[in-house]
Amino acid sequence: MESELSEHFDVELHEECGVFGMYDLDGGDVASSIYYGLFALQHRGQESCGIAVSDTEGPKGKVLSQKGMGLVNEVFHAEGLEKLKGNIGVGHVRYSTTGASNSQNVQPLVLNYVKGTLMLAHNGNLVNANKLREEMEYTGAIFHTTIDTEVIAYLIARERLKVPTAEEAVKCAMKKLQGAYSIIISSPRKLIGARDPYGFRPLVIGKRDNSYILASETCALDAVDAEYVRDVKPGEIVMLDADGIQSDETLCHTTPAKCIFEYIYFARPDSYLDGVSVYNSRIMAGKILAQMHPADADIVVGVPESGNVAAMGFSAQSGIPYGTAFMKNSYVGRTFIKPKQSARESSVKIKLNVIKEVVRGKRVVMVDDSIVRGTTSERIVRMLKAAGATEVHVRISSPPFLHPCYFGTDVPSCDQLIAHNNTVDEICNMIGADSLGYLDGERLHELIGGDMGYCDACFSGKYPVAPPEEDIRGI
Repeated sequence: MESELSEHFDVELHEECGVFGMYDLDGGDVASSIYYGLFALQHRGQESCGIAVSDTEGPKGKVLSQKGMGLVNEVFHAEGLEKLKGNIGVGHVRYSTTGASNSQNVQPLVLNYVKGTLMLAHNGNLVNANKLREEMEYTGAIFHTTIDTEVIAYLIARERLKVPTAEEAVKCAMKKLQGAYSIIISSPRKLIGARDPYGFRPLVIGKRDNSYILASETCALDAVDAEYVRDVKPGEIVMLDADGIQSDETLCHTTPAKCIFEYIYFARPDSYLDGVSVYNSRIMAGKILAQMHPADADIVVGVPESGNVAAMGFSAQSGIPYGTAFMKNSYVGRTFIKPKQSARESSVKIKLNVIKEVVRGKRVVMVDDSIVRGTTSERIVRMLKAAGATEVHVRISSPPFLHPCYFGTDVPSCDQLIAHNNTVDEICNMIGADSLGYLDGERLHELIGGDMGYCDACFSGKYPVAPPEEDIRGI
């Protein structure tokens, strides 16, 4: 994707975060399993991460946590995980779309209040966070972070004072929330998961021996050798404890609007979201591109990582051989230092290099998942031609980005999107390609089987929830 190969934060797209929660009913420590689950979800957020755990048989309200800025393997080490004793816990990896990028905003949040302690991790974005925050501040609330997750936590804590159970408090809070949220909450004796009524962001249930797990994607279940049970339904609240899985579907009444870009880019290709294989979705995207925008070419290549599978689909449909043209440097993480403007080194070349023997003297179809501002696409096209490609035909496995996202993806404002003010032919000329073709928005439903409601607002401008009057995303 253009995001992966961009100059740090310059043209990147990000998902806001990934969440993972676990409850071992036999009393075993869960921190190490949460660590591996977060490792599998690292692609959803590389800015910060955290783990909070508690012992359901220990002192009520005692929570042990470790959080920090950086990748999972940078923040956590064996000796630190060993100290996190507890059989119930929540973990989180984050990239900020709302709230500043600093240690104060690292999740999970731990909230101590009259009824005990809540540990909470959140994936998504509320569109009414500012309004709710202001209302609570006028009634005495003091906020310690700038993230909307704290708004959710405060709402749940306040509602818990009025109702008999934590899950009832979650339901009362959900009635006031607008926007995208998949949340995992650990109360002293329960693990609770909730998904907004539109199901913008994924959330799955897993089981390993006598432990229950909640996670953003099934790949995290695989990482800890857990069995996939099912997805949390849009609007559903699940409570996991010694009595098994209890469900409240009272709020499951809205037509789902699941983020289509999860299938195109965000989720790992080995994951299943709401029963749909992400790998198959990307293969289908490539096949549709080959049908709609064929090219006379000698080889099809994908831009790592998310462009690879769509390129395989394009190759299978077109009959043009698939090849690996790029060598990606896997060791460039969030700590990569962007060179000064005066330096000749390009961050694209640091992260990606062309294998000249693969493209020299050939007409190349280059498949990527998106073009945001066009800067990185232009550099990659130039790199291919410098390596000897005679033609470069760019194919994009999503429609053009025309509108910002307010539900957990940092799609920039319209004036920063190359497709908002330029035609396809103009973009083609700007990035130096010999031809350019995007996936048709009318065929997006084919990526997920056609029966599932989805959100494509960043392409169509049709928002399932009215966007906020002011841009709250911090972009």
